[in-house]
Amino acid sequence: MIPQIPHVLGLNFNVQAGSKKYVMSKILLAEDEALLANEISEWLQYEHYIVDVARNGAEAENMLRTCQYDVLILDWMLPGISGVDICKRYRANGGQTPILILTARSSIQCKETGLDSGADDYLTKPFQLKELSARIRSLLRRAVVAPSTKLQITNITIDPKARLVLKDGVEIHLEPREFNLLEFLFRHPNVLFTSEALIGRVWESHADITAETLRSYVKSLRKKIDRPGHPSIITTVHGSGYMVRTY
Repeated sequence: MIPQIPHVLGLNFNVQAGSKKYVMSKILLAEDEALLANEISEWLQYEHYIVDVARNGAEAENMLRTCQYDVLILDWMLPGISGVDICKRYRANGGQTPILILTARSSIQCKETGLDSGADDYLTKPFQLKELSARIRSLLRRAVVAPSTKLQITNITIDPKARLVLKDGVEIHLEPREFNLLEFLFRHPNVLFTSEALIGRVWESHADITAETLRSYVKSLRKKIDRPGHPSIITTVHGSGYMVRTY
């Protein structure tokens, strides 16, 4: 059953101005109903999440083996391997990412089964997209750094909620992917990331992004955020990757 939710393609979201939560988190959505998957994916992208979509259980498990996510949204009745079985296997292998189960089953017994499988939350179809967003925000609040926390390194301040970047207190314009890349690096200071790791965390898995493309984004960011005559905030470790140093 397709949830009774606003039409995404027309952006008929009925969201009050200033009420959206702007975050940069990567979500795996495992849902086999194409229309529903597209609706949810476009809504979450509208709210500035990065979304990978799996259409069956095997595809979802393969993505879990190759990518890191901040939230997993698993439909119970996936073809091949059910969302509940994916949840059980993921937890058995030590996976810690918060999991939300989607299902049309509403009985207490089914909810118990879903939660006992290792899921953190359970949402019954049909549902409103705004409720889904609220559930995701609740799961993300369990992270060490809350998505809305302002981030500051040297003279650069990032406000993820408002998607603003300030340089010496003055707002500077970044393209959406530039913002996502800078925010991710600021959330993980003094951690070295390979090009492949950054691409996997900041872009959708199906995006055609190369190491050369990433270098172009880093070059563009440096032009906008660095101070003339000072070392770049974003450090290149040749042959290894990129990092933001605080020392």
